[in-house]
Amino acid sequence: MTPLRIAVVDDEELARRVIREYLDGVEDVEILAECSNGFEAVKAVADLKPDLLLLDVQMPKLNGFEVLELVGRDQPVVFVTAFDDYALKAFEVHAVDYLLKPFEKDRLLEALTRARTRIARREPPTAAVRMAADARPKPLDRVLVRDGGKVHIIPVGRIDYIQAQDDYVCIHADGRELLKEQTLAELEGSLDPSRFVRIHRSYLLNIDRLARMEPATKDTRVAILKDGRELPISRSGYQRLDELLG
Repeated sequence: MTPLRIAVVDDEELARRVIREYLDGVEDVEILAECSNGFEAVKAVADLKPDLLLLDVQMPKLNGFEVLELVGRDQPVVFVTAFDDYALKAFEVHAVDYLLKPFEKDRLLEALTRARTRIARREPPTAAVRMAADARPKPLDRVLVRDGGKVHIIPVGRIDYIQAQDDYVCIHADGRELLKEQTLAELEGSLDPSRFVRIHRSYLLNIDRLARMEPATKDTRVAILKDGRELPISRSGYQRLDELLG
């Protein structure tokens, strides 16, 4: 039988050691990587492409749901956590299984059997990735962008504006442009509507960056940002801006 290739992600060394001891001698399982934080997990998925993540939820810097958002919708995952508060969220985002610490070896092996069955059938994640963004509190206070094995964390207050580019968005912040695989509508729904406003079908503006509005033609306007950049404003965008600023 082809070994099930696993990455273990937990910020507690003891928790990783327990899993390692449980799986010692299990012939059809291979531990590819042990990660002590979410950044290491994202890199391990990019570099090693494990069949399964055994993923803690509460970790510093990036939590388990944020890791899922970054590694992609098709990554099978079993959540391993000491908190049962996240069970519903885990299955909303299609986890293979949810292990509550402390758990016995047999319970872990049961979860791995379930994961192997789903992978063999090429089933989509049943209840953990598609809605990972919805599992976090809203509005967002930061936006995560994956660039290969690297993760950029952008506080929303540093964002100037966001531009739609097909199925991606281009986030303009701190003089940089970062591409994120997400639609503008999806990202807009996660941001504070009193702070970010859709001024055009292709532009979402942080109103803190707005200096003024000026006519462009008889029927159109432009937003002049504090750094001098100009963005188009549609009729509906102008109405939204007027309501928000009025």
